[in-house]
Amino acid sequence: MKSTKPFLLFFSAVITLSSCTAISQKKASQNSLKDAYKNDFYIGTALDINQIEEKDTKTTQLIAKEFNAITAENIMKSMFVHPEKNKFDFETSDKFIAFGKKHKMFIHGHTLIWHSQLPKWFSEIKDTAEMNAALENHITTIVKKYKGKVDSWDVVNEAVNDDGTLRKSVFFKALGEDFIAKSFQLAAAADPKVDLYYNDYSMENPAKRAGVIRMVKKIQEKGIKIDGIGMQSHWHLNSPTIEEIEESILEYAKLGVKIAITELDVSVLPSPYGMQGAEVSQRFANNEKMNPYPKSLPDSMQVKLAQRYADIFKLFLKHKDKISRVTFWGVNDTQSWLNDFPIKGRTDYPLLFDADLQSKKAYYSVIEAAKK
Repeated sequence: MKSTKPFLLFFSAVITLSSCTAISQKKASQNSLKDAYKNDFYIGTALDINQIEEKDTKTTQLIAKEFNAITAENIMKSMFVHPEKNKFDFETSDKFIAFGKKHKMFIHGHTLIWHSQLPKWFSEIKDTAEMNAALENHITTIVKKYKGKVDSWDVVNEAVNDDGTLRKSVFFKALGEDFIAKSFQLAAAADPKVDLYYNDYSMENPAKRAGVIRMVKKIQEKGIKIDGIGMQSHWHLNSPTIEEIEESILEYAKLGVKIAITELDVSVLPSPYGMQGAEVSQRFANNEKMNPYPKSLPDSMQVKLAQRYADIFKLFLKHKDKISRVTFWGVNDTQSWLNDFPIKGRTDYPLLFDADLQSKKAYYSVIEAAKK
């Protein structure tokens, strides 16, 4: 009879290795993103309405475990909170505030003034006096409502074009560039203690960066309070480069303001025509080449995503004295807006948790970056 000893030794080694791996993963799972970076900056996520209303216990538990800051993905935008000229609707935003308070989180308000997702009545204003009155009513009412409850606001969102010029929005057409400073002035008057941010995408683009810096300096020269810059970080596996991100962090920091990484996600999909940024009006046709991973992300791509996140967080740690908050734009992959942008029906995998709320390789690489 053939000896079974070699087989038993092999089997024992496999079991031991598996046990060690399981212990290692269990040990890693006992950490959390917020604990790993508790001495560095807030770690936040954007919540959709289902998450705000805590419709899934497992999701709520994950959010509470991993994050210590929240941003409302959509429900605090003007079309939801101010649907009619003389009507505000705070029902869902009140639930958002209650969620943050319940879980002892930093609460970020997003966003007071944005050219997109406007209610019809707001988007049709052309008269200067009417726009001034609307701006004052909108900002003052909302900021006063949540005075002492919201820790920071995106006051103005996406007002600068990629070439550094100001976007010709409905606000700009009615009031000129003064609408930006006025918005910050109104928000500061409504709540002098809350932090006030300007938020935009493609903030690593040199021309846009120069435009944003000019704009912020004008606000500062008027003696108006502006506390921070929000760098929407809708990035890709290879762009922008770490060097480009770092240069922007350093340049914005020279303004004497805080820097928040506000909408972090890393797309693993090809960009049509080399498109960059997050201009929501852009749309392209779908095809197999543009949607290479419709069912799952290959392990080789999981590794690349993990490395990208590791590099990004190493940079954040290097400049943690300048960064106030890092917020992922969504909790898990299925929630991500990138599944429909800029091509409807694609499947992207840009976050740290998969469709089943399981930690991806990228999650562990972010945790490890903090340990090192």
